[in-house]
Amino acid sequence: MKQYRSLIQFGTFYRLLSPFDGNETAWMVVSNDQKTAIVGYYRTLQEVNERYRRVRLQGLDPNTLYQIEGCDYDAYGDELMYAGLITTDASAGEHNLKAGEGDYLSRLYILRAR
Repeated sequence: MKQYRSLIQFGTFYRLLSPFDGNETAWMVVSNDQKTAIVGYYRTLQEVNERYRRVRLQGLDPNTLYQIEGCDYDAYGDELMYAGLITTDASAGEHNLKAGEGDYLSRLYILRAR
């Protein structure tokens, strides 16, 4: 928390998925220079055989390549804003079963400009 205190306090906050509209909630905070962002993704109940999921981000620099902590790939800002950040897990047929997936899932993604 202390490491990202100024980002959370002074950054621009976006609600990506409302907790009142469905089973998933997502928010993000972007720094003023658009070089760092934190994305929070939360799911209440795991659905069976669900489609592949993506969350479209906001407020990023379209021409910047972002390293995504918690994912195995890097992506440009325009890709993350228009195609979305992949949040799919084992419920959509992925074979990467991990402890901690299932009901009441929460993930934090840290994005840093390269």
